[in-house]
Amino acid sequence: MSEIRKSAIDGLTVGCRLRVTRHFTEADMQCFGDVTRDYNPVHYDPRFASAKNFKGRVCHGLLVAGMITEIGGQIGWLASGMNFRFKGPVYFGDTIECTLTIMEIDAAGRACASATYCNQHGEEVLSAELYGILPGQTERRIMQAMVSEGDPTNKLAQK
Repeated sequence: MSEIRKSAIDGLTVGCRLRVTRHFTEADMQCFGDVTRDYNPVHYDPRFASAKNFKGRVCHGLLVAGMITEIGGQIGWLASGMNFRFKGPVYFGDTIECTLTIMEIDAAGRACASATYCNQHGEEVLSAELYGILPGQTERRIMQAMVSEGDPTNKLAQK
């Protein structure tokens, strides 16, 4: 069981911090571009990227921002809003750490969280404000049962 899923089963509280790390490759960008049909030349053509003052082609911003869905998926977060601020480029070969911090939780389990994304040099490349609903007691019991069954629908559980 992932530590993130365990945190959700135990019950998330204000101040909880959850982290994931990912290394981005050109293959990731190619797959994302094909799925989203985003063929902006800044991702594909070094001349265009250079004209935009980048050191090379860059990863899609939403590909990088999507790291938050790994955390959300592990905790059973039901998203209701996301606000991203793109602060710097992510290049192929960069390793990004995304840290989600629970900022507020109301009595109905509606939560506000912040996320920061930093590259391997410690530079913040992206930040986000997130809104959603955390799993309640019933959902947490179901997740515990899923884990006791081997969590078969969670490919991260097999790592």
